[in-house]
Amino acid sequence: MHHNTPELDIIIIGSGAGGLAAAICLARAGKKVLVLEQHYVPGGWCHSFTLNGQRFSPGVHYIGQLDEGSATNDLYKGLGIANDLVFFRMNKNAYEHCIIGNEKFDVPAGFDNFAESLGNKFPESKKYIRRYLTLIEKVNAQMQLMPKIRGFKQIITAPFKTKDFVHNAFFSLKRIINRHVKDAKVQAVLNVQCGDHGLPPEKASFIVHSSVMGHYANGGFYPAGGGSGIVKAMTNCIKRYRGNVMVNMNVKKILIENNTAIGVEMENGEQLFAKAIISNADPSITYLKLAGRENLSKKLIKKLDNTKYSVTSLILFLTLDMDVTKAGIDSGNTWVFRDENVDGQFAELTSANVAEGDEFPAMFISCTTLKDPVSFNGRYHNFEAVTYIDYNSLPDFKGTEDYHCEEYDVFKQKIIAKFMNTVERIIPGAKQNIVQIELGTPKTNQYYVNSTNGNVYGTEKTLKYVGPFAYKKKSEIDNLYLCGASTLSHGVAGATYSGVDAAAVILNCTREELLIADESQQLRIYDAEDAATWPEWVHKKREDKVRHFKEVI
Repeated sequence: MHHNTPELDIIIIGSGAGGLAAAICLARAGKKVLVLEQHYVPGGWCHSFTLNGQRFSPGVHYIGQLDEGSATNDLYKGLGIANDLVFFRMNKNAYEHCIIGNEKFDVPAGFDNFAESLGNKFPESKKYIRRYLTLIEKVNAQMQLMPKIRGFKQIITAPFKTKDFVHNAFFSLKRIINRHVKDAKVQAVLNVQCGDHGLPPEKASFIVHSSVMGHYANGGFYPAGGGSGIVKAMTNCIKRYRGNVMVNMNVKKILIENNTAIGVEMENGEQLFAKAIISNADPSITYLKLAGRENLSKKLIKKLDNTKYSVTSLILFLTLDMDVTKAGIDSGNTWVFRDENVDGQFAELTSANVAEGDEFPAMFISCTTLKDPVSFNGRYHNFEAVTYIDYNSLPDFKGTEDYHCEEYDVFKQKIIAKFMNTVERIIPGAKQNIVQIELGTPKTNQYYVNSTNGNVYGTEKTLKYVGPFAYKKKSEIDNLYLCGASTLSHGVAGATYSGVDAAAVILNCTREELLIADESQQLRIYDAEDAATWPEWVHKKREDKVRHFKEVI
């Protein structure tokens, strides 16, 4: 057989942040790497696309821990891509806005500031808010210690150093917050980031929620160029180390011989061989679709059959021709809740017939042209509005392979109208000033990102599927590895780390050894709302955009 000495060292299936991070680490270590992406652009949930010249990023809405010396900043430096990235700091006084009913609450950067501003609105809860946020801080600090605990003496003293973590690890967010904060509205504001893992307080793991809050504790940042800004930096880096990223490459199956992955077969029948395969697809697609049930142990099949995936989404892509700042829209994200009963609204979103009713009980809205000033043409503002639904509550649209049909179009129009009722409430006049409007459904997610039931965060982010309980990077099939949101944690940073960790398993080293400290790497961060902080080129690019737009019109 001719494939005993494959041309390639590693084939990576899927080009999400995890797959690309793994490719960087492996190519940098001198391995011959090929990344295969089924979509026409790389990036998975980090990709961006344009509609009539306006850019949208369905999966990247903000990233945390980017200040100098913070974890994500170090991660990008360590991967050697910091110099190619530019981030804008979102409104530091309110990188999140939380609208409950008719009231608006701001979430500022810094837990102290958050405790202060929320405490001032609810004086009787002030000391409880502070205590609760302090707990979240402690739990986060202790979580960072956990992987570093090695050696007998450390293990013996660990329970004392990590007691807040240990005491709270196995409870739901609802259980812990109920212990500390009694006011339901205060709870809702403190829990506003539930949407970042897609679980209501009664189902969410307190630990997972704490890590999300910890990730954004010092504010939110948005990449220049949207998600594609990150993807471009990563793919350029892979190419510098002679790795290759190919799009429109649909992998049909992983080739397995004697319980060993030896290559992949493409949709067109072509076969490619490599010494190892990394799948950035979720576990069900990796194992059940690509590897095949016949190659799996009974134990793994049982686990896969019982695996729950995270929520799926409806995403509205909207361009408005109006000055939305007059309605109070800024670079901060906005979470809209009908009332303070977050659990009830989640239950309604994930059970009801999604097309019924006038408004969704909860949704997320963000304005990319205010978060990424480079992308603003002087007139049009772009929005992404997201809400979660359960995949099973979707009509099946005749069960056709190509889901586009009359029934699907009618469904989309109803959903768009529902979204716009909320948008209109928050931005009066929005309905009259629509330039373009498009809707992404779970079917779209499935089609472009190829995720099980269109899920947005990989496996459901309960304790059962995160950290040590997540799917392993090294599979039971020799030379087959996994990375992505289901193997560590979700979000851009979580997925990126998962790729570094997968590469570390293959190279038999640690994550730290792969993230190379490099003095010459520097992340550029400017203030989205303060033009005085922007360098000359940002102003220049913006002027070009405005001029070009005027010429076109």
